[in-house]
Order: sequence, then structure tokens, then C-alpha cells
Amino acid sequence: MSETVSIILLQYLCLLFSLSVHEGAHAAMANYWGDPTARLMGRMSLNPIKHADIMGTVILPLFAMITGWRFMFGWAKPVPYNPRNLRDRKKGPVFIALAGPGSNLLVVFAAVAVLRGLALLPESDTATLFMRALFYLVMINSLLLLFNLIPIPPLDGHHVVEFFLPYEWKKKFEQIGPYSIFILFFLIFYLNILRVPMAFVLRGTLTLAFYGTPVWGERILSIIGG
Repeated sequence: MSETVSIILLQYLCLLFSLSVHEGAHAAMANYWGDPTARLMGRMSLNPIKHADIMGTVILPLFAMITGWRFMFGWAKPVPYNPRNLRDRKKGPVFIALAGPGSNLLVVFAAVAVLRGLALLPESDTATLFMRALFYLVMINSLLLLFNLIPIPPLDGHHVVEFFLPYEWKKKFEQIGPYSIFILFFLIFYLNILRVPMAFVLRGTLTLAFYGTPVWGERILSIIGG
């Protein structure tokens, strides 16, 4: 029981950090393109309190705990920006949208690199704990990356798709907005569309992090929590 609580707490801390990185990257990119709105609101920060959303940062993670979802998942408050302030009103929103998933991808690469370094160290409880935390960072940031690239408003992926759409299609695309939460829950929890890409990411990251090291084999199970 105590180990389960420890795993949940560790995953939740990794989630808070990952969400803060994601939203802070959005804010920093908006500021870079000329709009200081998010920076002035304190959103260009790694402080999770600045980004917390009651549903995505509290309720959904609690739901994941109760139902025993494999990895913690959630979202934060969207970072606001004023398109009128951007130096390029067409390209700016795309770069701002991609900054969030891009930051999650960087966290994944960094965590995998550190995991490989730790895997070469002698076995110890401390090393195992750090590797477990880094593994959770890999999985949570991979989930955030894939989730936010779904091309449905208000997720980041829809801004990228809009960049290539004619004006008339953009207006029709935006009409999905009021129903997006229901569509997303259907896609993720009923159709489970993230299962296959997440399985691919799991195999890939474990291979990159541990193949050829003393951890490769049965010891992996102790790191990822069974």
C-alpha cells in the first residue's frame, strides 16, 4: 500500500513539472514572438500553481489514481496570448502551439539520456528511485506530447492544422470547439487512440535508455514499477 502511494505521489510530482514546462514554453514562445501577455500574468514560469486547472490538474489525476490508470495524465490552464501583438500573426500562433509539445519532447530526450547514464552505475535503491522518476517523466511527457498534437480545438495540434486550411475551412473547424471535450474523452477513454503510439514510445525509450546496460532485462521491471 505504501509503495502504491509513493508511486502515485512520484507520478503526480512528475506531472506537475511536465505541465509547468509545457505551459511555460508556450508563454516564453509568445513573448519571443512579441506578445508579453502570458509573461505579465506570471505564466512564463515553472511554478505549477501558476498553471493549475481544477479539472486537468486535480480531478483527472485523482481519477487516474482511483481507476489505476497506468500513467498519470492531465492538463493545465491554456496560456493566453494576443495575436495582434505578434510580429507574424500567421506563423506566430503555430510556433507558440508547437512550443508546448516541443518542450515535452526535449524532456523525453533529456530523461532518456540521463537514464542511460544512471543505468551504467552500480545497482542501488537511490539509483532505482531516480530512474523510476525519470521513466515517469518520459511516459508523462510522451502522453502530453501525443495528446496535445491531436488536431482538435483547443489542443495545440489544431493550431498547426489551421495554418494549412483556407479561411472558410478554419471557421468550420472552429465550430468543433464546444464539443471538443466530449470528442476527446471518446477518442482517449473509449477508442483508446493513444494506446498504440504509447506502446511504441515505451519500447523505444526503454531500448534507447537501457539496451546494452546492466539494467537491460528483468531489472527493468523494478524500475518501471512492475
